[in-house]
Amino acid sequence: MSSAPRDYYTVLGVSRDVDAAGLKAAYRKLVIQYHPDRNPGDAEAEARFREATEAYTVLSDEERRKRYDRYGHAAFGEPGKSPFEGGDFGSVADMLEGLFGEVFRRRKKHLAKDLTYDLTVSFVEAALGAEKKIRVTRSVPCMSCRGTGAAPGSNPPPCAECKGTGETKLKRGFLSSTRPCVACGGKGVRILEPCPSCSGRGKEKREDELTVRIPPGVQDGAVRTVRGGGEIEPDSKGDLHVTVHIEKHPLFERDGADVRMTLPVSVPMAALGATVEVPTLEGKVQMKIPPGTQSGKVFRLRGRGIPVFGGAAKGDQLVTIQVEIPQGLGRKHRKLLEELEESLPADAHPVRAAYLDTLRKLGL
Repeated sequence: MSSAPRDYYTVLGVSRDVDAAGLKAAYRKLVIQYHPDRNPGDAEAEARFREATEAYTVLSDEERRKRYDRYGHAAFGEPGKSPFEGGDFGSVADMLEGLFGEVFRRRKKHLAKDLTYDLTVSFVEAALGAEKKIRVTRSVPCMSCRGTGAAPGSNPPPCAECKGTGETKLKRGFLSSTRPCVACGGKGVRILEPCPSCSGRGKEKREDELTVRIPPGVQDGAVRTVRGGGEIEPDSKGDLHVTVHIEKHPLFERDGADVRMTLPVSVPMAALGATVEVPTLEGKVQMKIPPGTQSGKVFRLRGRGIPVFGGAAKGDQLVTIQVEIPQGLGRKHRKLLEELEESLPADAHPVRAAYLDTLRKLGL
């Protein structure tokens, strides 16, 4: 941050004719972005927050704004000196509480932690969608003391350090923020008789069964969030973030919304034609292979792919034909193939005929 103060309107990102509502909206945005509670240990963010608060405090007051518009920073003392240093602007913390307190009061005293989980699903489950049951071990409030940490029936007195609020205030110059009380761990009471079930921690480990919904067409590495599936505090619940891993399939590969597979067929099947069973995501279907089908030919099975647009449509299944040449032929089979080759008409191999014609034209 430069030592020379920036123009207050520039700091807030507003025009000089901005009204009170626009001024407040601009400042609110910067408060949420740069407040020290949201950027612990970030000196740059703290400086930005201080600068924005200084600008808003001046411009939100009609008389101070008139003085600033006329004289600039000189209206409040020597150039480069913050008007807060004179102490004539009251409690900035009180102003923040009055204007934007709800932004930070939403934070729970005991914010429950989120958890993560790695879930492996099959190719078909990822393609068509599924509901998976998983078991998660997480911290929950102790059943005996209901999360207080105190022995059932005991009456722990309020914490003297925080006077029962569970929070302590920290002040750095004009900035004020709250933190959980160190003395009582944010509980607001002094535990004299710890709960014997949880040794005063107020928590216990529990294994719960949760349901994870896998939507059709989910991608590998996608994260599904189970709301409330994380750790549990007396006044809040964390979430469970599930990373989806998809197993490879021995036959299928994904291509966007389409599914690809290779179908091996024999030479007679390709030459004479055949009807074959083809596996799909939802079972087997019959597919006709016409006579004279070449290796590499791709057949499209409409609507046999992966659901898209919430299941309103589906991709296709693309079946690539691989003509398998027989190996390990005996004398009898070799003789039959030689006789076949000799007896075939000239137009039986049009692709090879075109290739040989090209070679002749090129003089090769």
